[in-house]
Amino acid sequence: MDAPTTRTDNKASTELYSDEELRDAMELLFFSYRDLIREPDAILEEYNFGRAHHRVIHFVGRNPDITVTHLLSILRITKQSLSRVLSQLVRENFIQQLEGPIDRRQRLLSLTQKGYELEDDLSRDQRNRITSAFVRAGPEAVNAFYKVLLNMMNNSEEFKQRAGT
Repeated sequence: MDAPTTRTDNKASTELYSDEELRDAMELLFFSYRDLIREPDAILEEYNFGRAHHRVIHFVGRNPDITVTHLLSILRITKQSLSRVLSQLVRENFIQQLEGPIDRRQRLLSLTQKGYELEDDLSRDQRNRITSAFVRAGPEAVNAFYKVLLNMMNNSEEFKQRAGT
């Protein structure tokens, strides 16, 4: 993978792309994200949940038995913020916490059946929207899209592609 572009590369990028092109890309990201989260936001509202709940459900669902420490490192939020959201998700039976097999102080998080059902509801429209966009754009564009997103990350190693993707 290519190293992400840093702020020190800014002069080179402004020579390659106009300010207008860069601002257009920023605007496209904004509008795409706004529309991508519209449906999940409506579902979350029904549960009195917010986007933080969605992020926790997503990453716990993608990483069964994830530790609280690892989840904190992914989300880059405070323990206090996670505790509030996680407590509610556990209390309402969307997430279960188990003690670690070696260190009983370690908490392993997994979705419950109810949590998997909510995760599926939250991601269904998003998966359909992304599938449609991928099909219309074609495989070369999809590969380029992945490269662009990976290169925008500070640490592209955080994203672990699953087998077969």
